[in-house]
Amino acid sequence: MKVAVVGGGWAGIATAVSLVDAGHEVVVFEMAPQLGGRARSVAGRPDYDNGQHILIGAYRDSLALMRRLGVDPDLVLQRLPLALPYPGEPGLRLPPGAPLVAFTRGVLGHAGWPLRARLGLLAAAGGWLLRGFRCDAGLSVAALCAALPHEVKRDLIEPLCVAALNTPAPQASARVFLRVLKDALFSGAGSADLLLPKRPLSDLLAGPAAAWLGPRLRLGQRVQRLEPGWRVHGDKGSEAFDAVVLACTSVEAARLAADIAPAWSATAQGLGFEPIVTVYLHSTGSALPSPMLALREGPDAPAQFAFDQGALGGAPGRFAFVVSGAAPWVARGDCGEAVLAQALRELRWATPPVIDKVLTEKRATFACTPGLRRPPAFIAPGLWAAGDYVDGPYPATLEGAVRAGRAAAQGVAGANPATSGSPTSSPRA
Repeated sequence: MKVAVVGGGWAGIATAVSLVDAGHEVVVFEMAPQLGGRARSVAGRPDYDNGQHILIGAYRDSLALMRRLGVDPDLVLQRLPLALPYPGEPGLRLPPGAPLVAFTRGVLGHAGWPLRARLGLLAAAGGWLLRGFRCDAGLSVAALCAALPHEVKRDLIEPLCVAALNTPAPQASARVFLRVLKDALFSGAGSADLLLPKRPLSDLLAGPAAAWLGPRLRLGQRVQRLEPGWRVHGDKGSEAFDAVVLACTSVEAARLAADIAPAWSATAQGLGFEPIVTVYLHSTGSALPSPMLALREGPDAPAQFAFDQGALGGAPGRFAFVVSGAAPWVARGDCGEAVLAQALRELRWATPPVIDKVLTEKRATFACTPGLRRPPAFIAPGLWAAGDYVDGPYPATLEGAVRAGRAAAQGVAGANPATSGSPTSSPRA
């Protein structure tokens, strides 16, 4: 089959590679001048990433895709056991080993929490485990964890929730959060490990994918409309295909599918969004006590995490402060200055830090709220969607995008062109 993939982010790359491996002819349309979507280096400034990203050991499909493109994850990612140190505090640290044993040892060994807090977390986690990490779809993370001790909610639940779902705990889906905890903390040895990029973000996937896909790429070309049958109309003419995968943003996908599948398009248009702000500070001669620090956010403290890019193979003296669920700070307009003040209060510096760059992604992820209705991967015969927003158990993560891309490719491959592309199944991301 000849397949058009619209969008060259991680979902589009996963779709294209899977289709090529299955023997199909593929053309990738990407409106930007480079691949990578929201997880790439800044165009023209490869020393800056479009926000600070991390992976975890449970991202098996993402790591497999990197290997397929000739990237050795051990060379481009720094693997660290899960640890959430705070300034001046060791925080929760999980030792290596079997997941249940490591989690229990890590919690019991967290001297910064009183015993009642440690036992409270273990009791709650045991209950989640007995229930198969399932809960009512309408439950929020804050409601799920309401009975947990304050220290546990402040130092573990809330930062993990906003990091994984990019949605504050009172508005975040408990069902999705429990699935993240299950896969990260209890799915196998090393699944909770943090994988921090120690090379520019585009070196992880976008650059190798561009070399691997080569002449199949149409960079800098936006798809203007789709004609059932399937004809793709772009900036530089039109071309006929047997099938199309919309691996672009939900906004673009909804636009392109509006006349073809109005109900699907309306569901995609109904998604809300949460921003992420990354504030880069520079301080000559300074270093953080660990490559990643957790921070306690508050009315005057926007950032939840800080990363020492010098310790991760990047520019010495550069630090990335991440503000997830950043809608209030985007509205205020002073996020960079507030992060700088937070950094000055909470950390020690060899020289006074200054703001280097502020990157704001206003539609970084969909808002992962309770009972959220997400559009399915199957749109219409011969037309599929791939993106971290499609219906599935995961929030908007790199792994969710890659899995969605693989699922869409399997849907295309399972369709029979002789029957107008009717799917044999509708896989979920």
